[in-house]
Parts: sequence; C-alpha cells; structure tokens
Amino acid sequence: MKSRLKTAACAAVLCFSGAAANAANIVEIAVGDERFSTLVAAVQAAGLAETLSGPGPFTVYAPVNDAFAALPAGTVDTLLKPENKGQLTDVLLYHVDDRKLTANMFPTGSNYFKPILASGRLCITAENGGVKIADGSGEMANVIIADIMADNGVIHVVDKVLLPGTRPACH
Repeated sequence: MKSRLKTAACAAVLCFSGAAANAANIVEIAVGDERFSTLVAAVQAAGLAETLSGPGPFTVYAPVNDAFAALPAGTVDTLLKPENKGQLTDVLLYHVDDRKLTANMFPTGSNYFKPILASGRLCITAENGGVKIADGSGEMANVIIADIMADNGVIHVVDKVLLPGTRPACH
C-alpha cells in the first residue's frame, strides 16, 4: 500500500510541478507536505485534483496520514481501487466546503455545516480556542492546525478521516 501511495503522490508532484508560480492552491500545499501523502493519493485516485486546484473558494478539512492509518485495516486500499471511485469521491467531498471558512468564522458553540457532499452534514464545535468536527460516524475530529491559507481557500488539518453517515448530533 505504501508504495502505491508514494507512487500516486509522486505522480501528483509531477502533475503539479508545472503550475503557475502564484501563491499555492490547496492541492499544491497538500502535495508539498508529507503529512498529506495519503490524502494526495486519494484525491488523485478520485480525480479531484483539478477541481481542488480550481478557483474555489474551498475549505478543506485535511486528514493527516495517521488519520487514514487509524481506519480499519484495508479501508484505504479498498477505497483506492478504481471500482470504488464513487465511494472515495463521496468521502473526500465530505471534507470540503464550497466557502472559505477561517477558524474565526466558526461561531462559538455547535453548528451544522454542509460540505459539498449534499446528503451530509458536519457538526462543528468551536469553544475554548479549539475546533472539533463531528461526522456521520458520530466520532469527533480535532482541528490540529487551523487556517493554512491557499490562494483558492483554506485548509484545516484534522486528526480523523471524516465519514459520511447519519446526521451528527449537534447540541
């Protein structure tokens, strides 16, 4: 699996090495940070790199490699198979909002936010200087790094892969 992910990440680097010398977009930032190599491989497999390199605006809740590693054994390999592209795309789009939402834009308390995946909701809780995100699995992700600015949006680094499912409780 690691060699497959590294190959996909290398392909992503080659794909984007000819990009304009402007400020980096979301994909360029992810490609340039080893903590996101699994995410980059997934974005490539889903065919979303061009979209997330586009004008946006986007907010991406970007899981680190350890978040993908915490999924049940075989989950990432299964999602990366071509026949599972639709499911992979749904999972990835659950991590994307079509607005630029910096951490200070999340109101205090718990509020629903609608990711691009139309059928899903996230419950984002901002309090005590931190941000947590409840997903469709009922589990919470922590924003471990907020507000990585890109020319087409913002990245918030999370410690869990957000999974669509039932609407999370948001109190």
